[in-house]
Amino acid sequence: MHYVYVLLSMKDRRFYIGYTTNLEKRLTEHNSARVESTKHRLPFCLIYYEVCLNKKDALKREKYLKTTWGKRYLKTRLAEFLKSI
Repeated sequence: MHYVYVLLSMKDRRFYIGYTTNLEKRLTEHNSARVESTKHRLPFCLIYYEVCLNKKDALKREKYLKTTWGKRYLKTRLAEFLKSI
């Protein structure tokens, strides 16, 4: 399985979007400051993920979610959750 995931930084309230084949391990790496690009934005909360059956589809979806349209999609999809934090 291939996962596209969205993390919310509890420090700056911004998203981090990534791809992995082991979601639990990757979340642990982010929250243990072992990921260079996110170590200054700890802690993170997993707020959304999608499962893809192949790597190509997952990477394509990750790329889309990082676009302006993808960010709009996420904000709409997660609207109720984002109101509550």
